[in-house]
Order: sequence, then C-alpha cells, then structure tokens
Amino acid sequence: MEQLLPMSLKQLSKLDIIRRVERRELSQVDAAKMLKVTDRTVRNYLQRLEEEGPGFLSHGLKGQVSNNRTPLKVEERIGKLLQKKYVDFGPTFAGEKLREIHKLDYDPKTVARIQKSLGIYVASRKTKKVTHRSYRVRRAIYGDLVQFDGSYHDWLEGRGGIDELCLLLAVDDATGKIVHAWFAKHEGVLPVMGFWLQYAGIAGLPKQIYLDRFSTYSMNMKLAKENPDTLTQFERAAQDTGVEVVHAYSSQAKGRVENKFGTLQDRLVKELRLAGICTVEAANRFLQDFFIEDFNRRFAVEARVKGDLHRIPSKTELHDVLPYIFCRHKTRIIQNDFTISYGAVWYQLLSTPRLAMRPKDVVDVHEHPDESISLLVRGKHANFLPLPEKPRQRTRSKHAQTLAN
Repeated sequence: MEQLLPMSLKQLSKLDIIRRVERRELSQVDAAKMLKVTDRTVRNYLQRLEEEGPGFLSHGLKGQVSNNRTPLKVEERIGKLLQKKYVDFGPTFAGEKLREIHKLDYDPKTVARIQKSLGIYVASRKTKKVTHRSYRVRRAIYGDLVQFDGSYHDWLEGRGGIDELCLLLAVDDATGKIVHAWFAKHEGVLPVMGFWLQYAGIAGLPKQIYLDRFSTYSMNMKLAKENPDTLTQFERAAQDTGVEVVHAYSSQAKGRVENKFGTLQDRLVKELRLAGICTVEAANRFLQDFFIEDFNRRFAVEARVKGDLHRIPSKTELHDVLPYIFCRHKTRIIQNDFTISYGAVWYQLLSTPRLAMRPKDVVDVHEHPDESISLLVRGKHANFLPLPEKPRQRTRSKHAQTLAN
C-alpha cells in the first residue's frame, strides 16, 4: 500500500477522481468536468501519478520559504522595536506605529506572528456572562444626541506623581466621533461645567445629552421625589441653554461612550507614554492638538443624514452669558454689615455704581470652573472683597446677664 504525503481534503478528493479514471470507473471527459479542467489535463494527471505517485498533487514549493516572506533582517528590526517600545501593544496598534513612526508597513498578521515568536503577545479571549439586549440604532444627524461620561484611570501610569485622573468624554451618537475630551481631577460639578463651556466653544450646543444617573447629573435623593422640579446644577445649566438631558439606567445603555473608554484605556495610555507626557496640562494639549483628530480619522463613521444640529452660540453669548450658566449657582442674603458667607469665606459687598443694595437683599453667587466667584444682585455685578475670618460674637453667660440686669 503506497504511503500518501499529508494532503488537504481537496487534494484527496482530486486523487480519488483520478484513481477512478485509472480503474476505468470514470471516463476522462467526465473526470475533466468534475475537476473543472480539460481532458488533456486529466491525461497529464494520470501520467504524473504513474511517474511521481500521489505526491505530485502537493504544491512544488510546499515546505520552502515563500518569496513574499518578510526578510529576516527586517523581522529582527521589528522584533527589537516591539520589545523595546511596543511590548504591550496589540498587533493592529503596533502595526500602526511601525508604519507611521518607523516606515515599516506590515499587516497586523505579520506583526502578530513576530510578537508570538518573541512571546510578547497572547491573544486574549474574555468570557463573560451574556445578557440579551437589543441594538439601539444610531441617531441620524451629527449633534442630535451626545453621550457623556467620565472615566477614572491611571492615564499617565504614575508619571509626574499623578496616580489617577478623570477623563471627561463626549461622543456623538450618529458618528461615534469624539467631540471633546478633557482630563480633570474629578467628575464634580465645576470640572463638568468647565467641560461643557469648552464644548460650546468648540462645537456649539447639542440637542440632547445622554448620561448616567451619577449625582453630578441626576438627583436621586428623597428631595427629588418630593419635588420633581428640583434640579441638579448640571440639569439646571442644560435647561437654561435649551439642551435636553436624557438619563441612562445602565452603563450598557450608553455603550458607545463606554466602549470608547475601553479603547482609550489601551490606545490613549500608550500614546501618552510614547509622547513622554507627565502633566495634566500637557495631556490636555495632546488631546486637543493631536489625539482627538487622529482618533476620529481612524474610527468615526459617516452619519446617515448630512448636517449638524448643534446650535452655535454668538460671541456675546459665549463670553458674557454661558460662563454664568455653566457654573455652580447658590444664593445668599446680605447681612446688616453688607457681608455674605460662601464656602467658609466671608465677603464684604462694596459700594457699586448704579446698584443699590440693602440688607436682606438676595445675592446670586456664581462659582466658576476656575473656582473664582461672581456676585450678582438683581442681575447686576456687585463689587466685593474677601475678608479675613470674621470674628464670632461672644455669648454672655446667664450669670453675666443677671448681673447686668
């Protein structure tokens, strides 16, 4: 019995047909039709089978190095770069950097093969519990709905002594485009207000903002249930600018911004590392000057309908109105000595031209994202100065009051 070389199922099927012709179970014409070749080719197969055996069906270059294989010197150079600079990069991302920075244009499969040979990349398959969900169709027009959230992460990998930052991110639903991104210390009221003031200057004001029920954005306390008109600072600002706030009840509901964070925690972290960035200020410049545009060029999609539903504010609105909306609002009552307290600091209200003030008047306190404050009485700015700690009035004891009487 003749020994067959390793063959594919396709080759074995072809050999079976040729054997049948050899045994006169099939005619050469019928075999040619089955193999989709000419009968002359079938006769050639029969002759080679007799002279060379079944191995003639195997490709002549099988087991030899392909002429298209990456040259060994180039593979060695790629391997050194992968080990030195891109040891934790996936093959697609590593391939991009090799092409853009080092002019080595090779597909991700080649990069993955080199990574695996060096033992520096293992494809991970995460298994998790699957919950049945329905796909939510993207909005049709840019600016109709913007998904917004913040992500705490070690974005700078400890450089500059910074352990953790919050990346505030706004993603357009129709295109998947990052409209704005900004690093902040936390996801509190003032950083969020500053973010949306910047957003208005970059793209305008969207029709709707889709976000979670975090306390900055939604009030879940008993007070909110008793009084539906009670608004958080952010909801109040959105209402004042004509933007509708839509709350998500799960992280999956705003999956497009959540998925972006998953990608950014891989790509952005490594881009910041390659750029040698170690301060928050430099990281934010990097976002605005390079990363957002580059990311959108790679991953954004076309909206189904062309257009832009952002409302572009005028210069007057942008500089004189919105800064007093995207801020923290509080009210205080003027004391008899024309002082108010805010944030553990006492402020002396000064005489202001064309503004009459009296004790018991209401003062609107506006705390801006840069933590400066403005005091307005009946919509007009009041002059003021911060005071040293105001002395507390002493309370006389009952014995002293008796002697005084």
